[in-house]
Amino acid sequence: MIRIVLVDDHELLLRGMQLMFEEVPDIEVVGAAHNGNQALAVINSIQPDVVVTDARMPELDGLGLVRSCRDRHPGIQLLVLTTFEDARAVSQLIDAGASGYLLKDVELDKLVEAIKAVADGGLVLDPRVARFARHDELSILTPAESRVARLVALGMNNREIAAKLFLAEGTVKNHVSQLLRKFDVSDRTQLALKLARAM
Repeated sequence: MIRIVLVDDHELLLRGMQLMFEEVPDIEVVGAAHNGNQALAVINSIQPDVVVTDARMPELDGLGLVRSCRDRHPGIQLLVLTTFEDARAVSQLIDAGASGYLLKDVELDKLVEAIKAVADGGLVLDPRVARFARHDELSILTPAESRVARLVALGMNNREIAAKLFLAEGTVKNHVSQLLRKFDVSDRTQLALKLARAM
């Protein structure tokens, strides 16, 4: 179960998100706050896995919250959910240590996917803002995907990778499908070339 805290200064939106997540298996909302200062108090007492926060809020904004959490709670992942497609904000937040940046019109299943990815150590960026962030291509991968990616880059097939990493072949296949999607390529050869360059 992934334990999350929601942070947004709009009461209706906050309540709406809490209701939405009640229907989502594997994710539990364990706290909510209206600004960064309130959020820090909640985070201190609850120690969630992921914090989903707005970028612009009174008292302490998303950037301040990310910086404070990185200093005090480095193990907690922060996912920024905002209405602003702002190049400077994206770069600042990712550089400060945010694990993701999504726009608020994101579909629920994509948001759930993003929360699971950042909880697993990945970096998630909305395609509309990804171009603004200065980040290494490989930083978008979860630790498990990174291990598979290195072996794909060496030209290994799924069976060989499964044997090497002690995984089920189906698990490797799922990771490869995610890699194809994340690197926006249609076949394994292109993927291997792209990964080899990135590494």
